Amino acid sequence: MGMSILQLSGITKRFGPTVALNGVDLEVAPGEVHALVGENGAGKSTLMNILSGALKPDVGTMKFRENAYRPSHPLDAGRQGIVHIHQELSLCPHLSVAENILLGIEPQRRGWVDRGAMLRKAAGTLETFHHPAIQPERRVAELPLAARQIVEICRALARRASLILMDEPTSSLQRADVESLFLFIRRLRQSGISVIYISHFLEEVRQIADRFTVLRDGASVAHGSLSDATDEEIITAMVGRPVDRLFPQRRSKPATECVLQVRGLASLPVLREASFELHRGEILGIGGLIGSGRTEMIRSLFGILPATSGEVTICGRNVAATRLTPQRCIGNGIGYLSEDRKAEGLALNLSIADNTTLTRLGPLSRWGWINLARQAERAAAWITKLNIKARGAATKAAKLSGGNQQKVAIARLLHQDAEIYLLDEPARGVDVGSKAQIYEVIRSLADAGKAVLMVSSDLPELFGICDRLAVMHRGTLSPVRPISEWTPRSALQAAVAGENLEQEPRSGLSA
Repeated sequence: MGMSILQLSGITKRFGPTVALNGVDLEVAPGEVHALVGENGAGKSTLMNILSGALKPDVGTMKFRENAYRPSHPLDAGRQGIVHIHQELSLCPHLSVAENILLGIEPQRRGWVDRGAMLRKAAGTLETFHHPAIQPERRVAELPLAARQIVEICRALARRASLILMDEPTSSLQRADVESLFLFIRRLRQSGISVIYISHFLEEVRQIADRFTVLRDGASVAHGSLSDATDEEIITAMVGRPVDRLFPQRRSKPATECVLQVRGLASLPVLREASFELHRGEILGIGGLIGSGRTEMIRSLFGILPATSGEVTICGRNVAATRLTPQRCIGNGIGYLSEDRKAEGLALNLSIADNTTLTRLGPLSRWGWINLARQAERAAAWITKLNIKARGAATKAAKLSGGNQQKVAIARLLHQDAEIYLLDEPARGVDVGSKAQIYEVIRSLADAGKAVLMVSSDLPELFGICDRLAVMHRGTLSPVRPISEWTPRSALQAAVAGENLEQEPRSGLSA
């Protein structure tokens, strides 16, 4: 490869004991769209944060336009010509388009903002895009999402960026908007601007990028020209890791009794269609990428997110999905674990005892009064059983580490003694030791005849613990099949490209 605008070598970053990046090498040419691909947690976002000055690497060297590059903060990176466009857009909705584009670099006259010059300059930057909705004086709050994305890119152009970092830019766009974004990226490339493009969707990457780098477990493991690599090869590089003895043995054959039947569940706009059966004694895994609609499915099943259509049968009782509420679900023996333990999974300012017993106070109370001694005793038993590292049942949940907080959220579910468990990312952000314990608990629930539905981004986790698997792709759930009929590669293929979704009749769901 000839001249490069950006060169990274041996970039390493640790957060305490966690190694987020472990020696990343990357080269980007001028006017090139370079795809950065990898599973969730491979280190892509950490790398973007280092490039954009939000984090500093522990080890490694960076060169940008042939000079050493060590930005002290994002503004400094922007001044040098590297701008990061985040997945969650960072615009000021109450300001106009022009004010957003030129924020921090407003044209001035005698110390006052020159509004005329600002509108002219913004209009000049917007010219590239010809988007009818975007007028320089319009408030950003009034614009559709795709138009806001263009404003964010124009802000980067106004700063004369020569390298733009795009993190999952199409995750919330409709197809037509994706086309116009791609058109725009091609124009950037023609004018010599380079783009690092993060995406899970390989079909998208092939449409827009020239070369690629694969990150896996914080290291760059493959790179090259997209025209020379097959999807197979790229996916193998993304997954390629053995599953070790993290996972408990599968002990029992799941029963055939169906405890939860879901038909045509939808929660528009994200979740379009999910149908499946969940049996007593089984762990059913739901794979798919972040933003594919997995979380929406589980939340609408528990009645947190309103379903727009669908029929649900819980232990033989039919309920219209639109009428589900969390209270009704708990009453019908369903327990739910949120993926967001800080905001939803726990009441952080309450004690472990309060958190574990919240959803089932009946056995601990008499005449409407909670027997605190009995509550503390129950909580202490869970602390021992799940090996929660805490001083005692009175410790506030906020004082615990992430892994121990997750165990408290699981203790609450176990205390609730549900028949059906809906688990969203039950082991995310947890150390390996705690992971193994959580998997053991999930397996023992299934062995005791409970039914478990588990969403996860981690393929080895799904293959290590689930009996059957379905994959969500852009809001549609694939047919459910026994885990033996999937490979990590076919699961990732279904998640990334939506393949295998319609290859067998819908009636094959009861597997």
